Amino acid sequence: MPDHRRLGRELDLFDSDPLMGAGLPYWLPDGAAVRHTLEEYIRGVERRAGYQHVYSPVLGKRELYEISGHWSHYSEDMFPPMDLGGEQVVLRPSLCPHHALIYRSRSHSYRELPLRIAELGTMYRSELSGVLGGLTRVRAIQLNDAHIFCTLDQVADEARAALDLIRAAYAALGIEPVRYRLSLPGEGGKYVVDPAMWQRAAAVLTEVLDQAGVPYESVAGEAAFYGPKIDVQIADSAGREATLSTVQVDFYQPERFDLHYVGPDGAKHRPVMVHRSVIGSVERAVAHLVEKHGGAFPAWLAPTQVVVLPISDAELPPAAALVERCLDQGLRARVVGPEHGSLGARIRVARLVPYQAVVGAKETAADQVAVRLRDGRRLDPLPSGEFLARVRALVDAHGTDLWDDQTQE
Repeated sequence: MPDHRRLGRELDLFDSDPLMGAGLPYWLPDGAAVRHTLEEYIRGVERRAGYQHVYSPVLGKRELYEISGHWSHYSEDMFPPMDLGGEQVVLRPSLCPHHALIYRSRSHSYRELPLRIAELGTMYRSELSGVLGGLTRVRAIQLNDAHIFCTLDQVADEARAALDLIRAAYAALGIEPVRYRLSLPGEGGKYVVDPAMWQRAAAVLTEVLDQAGVPYESVAGEAAFYGPKIDVQIADSAGREATLSTVQVDFYQPERFDLHYVGPDGAKHRPVMVHRSVIGSVERAVAHLVEKHGGAFPAWLAPTQVVVLPISDAELPPAAALVERCLDQGLRARVVGPEHGSLGARIRVARLVPYQAVVGAKETAADQVAVRLRDGRRLDPLPSGEFLARVRALVDAHGTDLWDDQTQE
């Protein structure tokens, strides 16, 4: 498996600059296309699963994180406070305190639960320079985060549904976890002291993993400070493991923020928070995708999905028209004309593009394209409209297949 840092620069996906600082990469156009597509895919998955999206600020008062417990349990990973108008504000290390406040801002009935709040938001971690690397360890993290506020009876179903979303997303992305981990508390003062809370939350996640039928192992010392979690582990090109996706059960923060809902008895009850992240950090997810696919992303995720190759200058106008039709269909496409070399040379340069549409005089006259797939297959000439419809359908399916069952060999 190639190193994503080398490939990311070779493929013009991302880079860094000392003036921006270590652990703060920037995204180039092709990398930004991959990132944007991944983010929109996740938003669509979440909308269909009943999530409502919000935005919250990247700053918060120090007091917010004192209430949430981050300041006492996590401050070594946070950036120092900034003095602002007599108050101290910090860059957030997590989105959950903000979502707790959003929930608390309105009264809620049991009929509204489970209430699923999602956000693709930035958070900040003061990682030491020695552990930073490419996209896998950064200081500004774009997190695919969500918090489900639910009753105790709903916790297991919500955690199970979150795990199902993670498994479906991995299938669409063409990646596989190396293992599932039930992360439990360890020794020391890193964790909230409440044995009954930990036992109850761990029992729920154990039940979810057992019913999912996935092999897992329990590991002490890897839990969040406020509760146990299911960690979905991946490995990089050097075999180093990292957590990509998580499902966490939290009885702690609802109490700290005094969250409640009105039950069928008319009384106030405490909700449970389920924290879940389908793809975790967008940066880490893209790093893993680059290494897993070597830059040959699934067609729906590829920065350029269709490259149109006119054989001669005479076919430049119809090639440009085909690209316009692609763009109208929501496909990412471009023309690579004869000025860039012979047809064979252009095909080699575009080897990572899923679909290469060759346009010559014969194809132009018949409004057809001669299609080459990235895996080396050549298709019989297809009407342009049919080609675009098939590619659009494959992209919409968010799968890893390059062509459908009607493929002509």
